Amino acid sequence: MRILGIDPGYAILGWGILDLKGNKFSVVDYGAVTTDSKMEMPLRLQHIYTELSAIIEEYRPDEAAIEELFFNNNAKTAIMVGQARGVAILACVNGRLSISEYTPLQIKQALVGYGRADKKQIQSMVKVILNLKEVPKPDDTADAVAAAICHGHSRGSRQR
Repeated sequence: MRILGIDPGYAILGWGILDLKGNKFSVVDYGAVTTDSKMEMPLRLQHIYTELSAIIEEYRPDEAAIEELFFNNNAKTAIMVGQARGVAILACVNGRLSISEYTPLQIKQALVGYGRADKKQIQSMVKVILNLKEVPKPDDTADAVAAAICHGHSRGSRQR
């Protein structure tokens, strides 16, 4: 199974593609879609959609895992991230992917076994699980890969 993990954002949207065979993950590719802060929001959303659609077309994942929005105190930022998340979901739906959504707590639990783990712990586990020389950068990319790992673990436990 090929999984697309997504960490939604409007400045940086992290993505990662992993293959899962049995209980072993292998990295296909990962990266980030970035937008210029000087761009108008509609154009930023269009860029995210276009780039993510191209990634889906190129790598042909079977399923997608996307992090749910963590609402902080800044409502404007939350709304803008929510718009980018909606565009990412649309790209996945148009790419005919089934989509699973995970809270940050679920992702942390799946990777570290502790829902309040910090970013460094998550990044270390991404590196270890995938046998990487270094943590994927930027942080949004590591978070996207973590979402894909979470989905693989969750999917496996649902099938057992």
